Amino acid sequence: MSASLELVEVSPRDGLQNERAILPTADKVELIARAVAAGARRIEVASFVNPARVPQMADAEAVIAALPRRADTIFIGLALNARGVLRALDTAIDEIGLVCVASDTFGARNQKQSSDQSVDMACESIRLAREAGRRVQVTIAVAFGCPFEGAVDPARVVAIARRLAAAGPREIAVADTIGVARPDEVARLVRLVREAVAPLPVRVHLHDTRGMGVANGLAAIEAGARTVDAAIGGTGGCPFAPGAAGNTATEAMAYALPEAFGLDLPRLVETARWLDARLGRTPTSAVARSLG
Repeated sequence: MSASLELVEVSPRDGLQNERAILPTADKVELIARAVAAGARRIEVASFVNPARVPQMADAEAVIAALPRRADTIFIGLALNARGVLRALDTAIDEIGLVCVASDTFGARNQKQSSDQSVDMACESIRLAREAGRRVQVTIAVAFGCPFEGAVDPARVVAIARRLAAAGPREIAVADTIGVARPDEVARLVRLVREAVAPLPVRVHLHDTRGMGVANGLAAIEAGARTVDAAIGGTGGCPFAPGAAGNTATEAMAYALPEAFGLDLPRLVETARWLDARLGRTPTSAVARSLG
């Protein structure tokens, strides 16, 4: 099972976007370089969003211009609309990540769109990126629960996944954006989405709000997901999702599945502690605290 697994390191983007301390561009590039040195080969490095709403991402183009390029490493930039995609296409980013939402209220606050409008936008943006010859994938946000509407119907998520698959992304992810899912719920939805979009691969994006991040990651893998998102130090949170805690810690996933992702656990722990110091915060990752 382990041989085909992949981890997407999201600390430079989703990990940092909700932090009050704005890291300098050089520190962001160093974080990415440290992730690469620890074995990460697919990394979400920036997002092309309005800097007034997400100030941490104001230097997206500068970060991408300074990336430590390697032939075996894929760098991802997030876009929430066609304008963001066009910005991304003006850079050397390897892959564009798109986001649509499974909840109207969250969509209105996150992207100023209804759920259906966000899916239409994602499908249009998939085609735009593909026509430009760029790799593109899409995430369904709040797939398990919305901070404003509560539980999300799995049938709604499956219907969205089918629409997205028809547009031709390379991958579809389901996101526990606010960290409320249980392992059985994750396994069930992953199976349903896999069946709906096969042969497209399914990825999961998990937050650790209730301490279920690693358990949910393992459940997703058992259900057939082959890619999981995680962030060094368990950093993360969403500016538009009240109460959402950080991502599942990369070092925790590496500890749980030591042979699965090709990651160097001591380097991850060292980087988690380095990042905590740069952000001026108390370490939040249990694995980093116990092994550091």
